[in-house]
Amino acid sequence: MSQELTKELVQKLLGIKGEVRGVVFRTDREYVLRKKGEEYLEKVEKELEKLGYPIKYEEIKSMNFYPIGLRILSLLVIKEVLNLNDDAIKEMGLVATKSSLIIKILAKFFFSLQRVFATEAPKIWKKHYTIGEIEPVELNEEKKYAILRLKDFKVHKIMCTYLEGYFCGIGQLIIKTSKIESKETKCPFLGDEYHEFLLTWE
Repeated sequence: MSQELTKELVQKLLGIKGEVRGVVFRTDREYVLRKKGEEYLEKVEKELEKLGYPIKYEEIKSMNFYPIGLRILSLLVIKEVLNLNDDAIKEMGLVATKSSLIIKILAKFFFSLQRVFATEAPKIWKKHYTIGEIEPVELNEEKKYAILRLKDFKVHKIMCTYLEGYFCGIGQLIIKTSKIESKETKCPFLGDEYHEFLLTWE
């Protein structure tokens, strides 16, 4: 166990108010299996057990709610066991949108970029998380960029990196292009009042 993943930190994480759908653990599982295979998934589960919060990914129910702290812990342990850098965590977020059943279902009804940006994005967030609020800030289809604001969601820095990829993945589904970038431009961990993500595409 690394110095970062102390039991004190784990207790702090599990004290964070808020819940998230189990689908995020299912997509975590798929990412580990695709990258490293069953052996590494078992290593992740054993590390979580050592920390006192075992997760059996196969038994997670996609539509059930689980503590947001457990979700963060899952990411931190996967990062450590697989020795991932920030780019890989961002990739995890992007890939999650490809395998999330909720996103797949909603994607079938994405007709208008303006509608998705203004109306559906906040709904998608609320279907996944019980804390935080998405606010559409600006959409410029001509100049090909959008700005999303996420308020009341200061949980852990690893989620900022993950969400960069997550919003990029949703953008790919909506705009129908793989040439899209997502960057966090404001962050509560850097002294800002909220998160802001800038999406640009070609």
